[in-house]
Amino acid sequence: MIGAALLALGSHWRRHPVQLVTLLLGVALATGLWSAVQAINAEARASYARAADQIGAGGLDRLRRVDGAAMGLEQYLVLRRAGWQVAAVLEGEMRLGLRAIAVTGIDLLAYPDLPAIAESAAAAEIAPVEALTAPGRLFAAPALALALQGEPGLPPVVETSALPPDTVLTDIGTAETLLDRPGQISHLLVLPGQPLRRAPLAEIAPELIRQPASGAQDIGRLTVSFHLNLTAFGLLSFVVGLFIVHGAVGLAFEQRRGLIRTLRALGLPLRLLTRLLLAELCLLALLGGAAGLVLGYVVAAALLPDVAATLRGLYGAPVSGVLELRPVWLLSGLGMAVAGTLLASAQALWRLARLPILAAPGQRAWGSGRLRAPTQLLLALALLLTGLAGFAVSGGLIGGFVLLGAVLMAAALALPPVLSALLALGGARARGPVAEWLWSDMRAQLPGLSLALMALLLALAANIGVGTMVASFRLTFDGWLDQRLTSTLYVTARDDAQGAALADWLEPRSDAVLPIRSVEVQQAGTPLFIYGIVDHPSYRAHWPLIARSPQDWDRVMRGEAALINEQMARRDGLWPGDRVELAPGWTLPVAAVYSDYGNPTGQAIVALKQLLQRYPGTPDTRFGVHLASERADALADEIATTFDLPAGAVIHQEALKARSRAIFEKTFLVTGALNILTLGVAGFAILTSLLTLWTQRLPQLAPVWALGLTRARLARLELARAVALAAMTALLALPLGLVLAWLLLAVINVAAFGWRLPMYLFPLDWLRLIGLALATGALAAALPALRLYRLPPAQLLRVFANER
Repeated sequence: MIGAALLALGSHWRRHPVQLVTLLLGVALATGLWSAVQAINAEARASYARAADQIGAGGLDRLRRVDGAAMGLEQYLVLRRAGWQVAAVLEGEMRLGLRAIAVTGIDLLAYPDLPAIAESAAAAEIAPVEALTAPGRLFAAPALALALQGEPGLPPVVETSALPPDTVLTDIGTAETLLDRPGQISHLLVLPGQPLRRAPLAEIAPELIRQPASGAQDIGRLTVSFHLNLTAFGLLSFVVGLFIVHGAVGLAFEQRRGLIRTLRALGLPLRLLTRLLLAELCLLALLGGAAGLVLGYVVAAALLPDVAATLRGLYGAPVSGVLELRPVWLLSGLGMAVAGTLLASAQALWRLARLPILAAPGQRAWGSGRLRAPTQLLLALALLLTGLAGFAVSGGLIGGFVLLGAVLMAAALALPPVLSALLALGGARARGPVAEWLWSDMRAQLPGLSLALMALLLALAANIGVGTMVASFRLTFDGWLDQRLTSTLYVTARDDAQGAALADWLEPRSDAVLPIRSVEVQQAGTPLFIYGIVDHPSYRAHWPLIARSPQDWDRVMRGEAALINEQMARRDGLWPGDRVELAPGWTLPVAAVYSDYGNPTGQAIVALKQLLQRYPGTPDTRFGVHLASERADALADEIATTFDLPAGAVIHQEALKARSRAIFEKTFLVTGALNILTLGVAGFAILTSLLTLWTQRLPQLAPVWALGLTRARLARLELARAVALAAMTALLALPLGLVLAWLLLAVINVAAFGWRLPMYLFPLDWLRLIGLALATGALAAALPALRLYRLPPAQLLRVFANER
């Protein structure tokens, strides 16, 4: 019996291959975009973990100076002599043309068991002593190793796949030479196997603090908002794809109602029939999911380089641009395909389980019936209130995404009743029999098209919301760059001695030389960068303050107050008039708060004299140089020649702005691509819904044709119907998109990054998206309209011979 039932159920797909392809495509599209996002996120997290473990230090505590400055060899030797098992690490950056290369040097004598070095040295048959003795060895990823091979003055390079891109690992002695920082140590690693009897850290090195191991969590915490945004897009695309699956499955059940009646009349139990249909759906979900994984791999491979560039530019996260097949996203993609297909089919299966055998053949038993507008509106209101309550209780990033999802789903649920009311209003004002029939027909077909129109609503709202956010960010970011980057040239010296000489040399050759001096301290376990500045009119005229107090700049320059960035202000609830603790025993009033886009950490600005009183060893190597722009190129060449500075040590303001804007554009290129893909899936959902309704449309179209309307005119009316519904949906998507943009800017962005952006409106972009929605509806209706135009009259006449 089971075999015969399976053959009977499978015969439906042989008779309707297009419907089978539509169902599989729906599953593939939903799974593809979801798995693409998961693949990108999995690759990024794997890169974070690899970066944390590159020297096997992911689980090791660190010792740093309280003021964040570099420590000397004396402190290292004191700890070693006192019994502390520690390894010195020096971190810095060198330039390869315009490319920044992170350099990490570690004391290989103290910590010889480095996984990245041990594995690659064994593979290259290099003795460990070769990495310790001159000229040393550099270990780098294959692509970077190839780029470093021909560079003069560098030690031999060894390839290793254990390191992230743009990162060099070497012995600390070799790193000192590369970075020109002899005798300096960035931090110490606390190695395992510490002796039980050793002097306490507070006695032998009170200027040091111990930071617990964090592994990949540091970068992961900074980038969590970025990955949550990608996941939200993937989930939205997945939901839109499920609308296609729901329509295809509903049509299949509708067309097989006679078969189901026959099988049940022959004695096939309803429970067994339901299980067979579940097995069929799972098989189709696995097939569509497998195709979706292939699609997801292609999309992820295309987008990953831009994601990697974004994460490296914004957060310094060393993410590889090469995609690997990982079981995590493969299994999650297949699991989501099966779960999503079963969810999309739940309504049809529930109706099958509840219908008596004699009711199964009836068309009304499977039809979508009338819209229950009050019920849907109540559900939408309940969902919206739930989202608001969830955000009020939990708050933060997760609460913001819950609220955003609740708003979108509530709007989707409310769309069919609102469209029905608009169509009823249009029908009441229609003049002429054809117009009245068209409005009535649109309202009659609305239940079958509601899911596709929901998909279009969500896709358009996402486009409007994200587009408004990105454009608002672009305008704000451009203005912020113009305010922050006021110096004509930015110069970086090799060390403090060269910095002092450089400042004296620049003084008579420029309008002003502004030192850029800072220290990194730890505040409640998080880094805080304190900058010291001199009094210059450019700060007062251009610095982007968003919250001020009377005489703010005067008080800062007198050493009576401090400026803090917006991230720190929102995180700690500090605003002008409050007091901020910059370091133990150092508390100042907050004079003003300034915007600091793109920076994930806290910052404070004080008078340079005050900073040097607290931290006299603050590096003096960076300067902003003010002069006429036409003299900038000549002075930059003279600086590089006179002081023998490496490439990248002298940066033009415009070049720095261009680099920052390039990072910005890379950041939102991925979301723009996902926007386009989501809109494409929504258009496909409309097409499948129209094809689903095609077989049910003939009984409504045949009488109108018989009354005198030509097939050509009916085809044009079909196009007009789809365009009209798309237009109404687009107009309703506009306020939803603006609400979405406000949530992204005022809720999600603040929780994720710690800053709030002003919201700008872009009516031309709205018109473009509305036009795109109309084109989407017209393209989706083109195939059904063409079929109607070419439909033989005999097939329309045959409708009157059937029992309807």
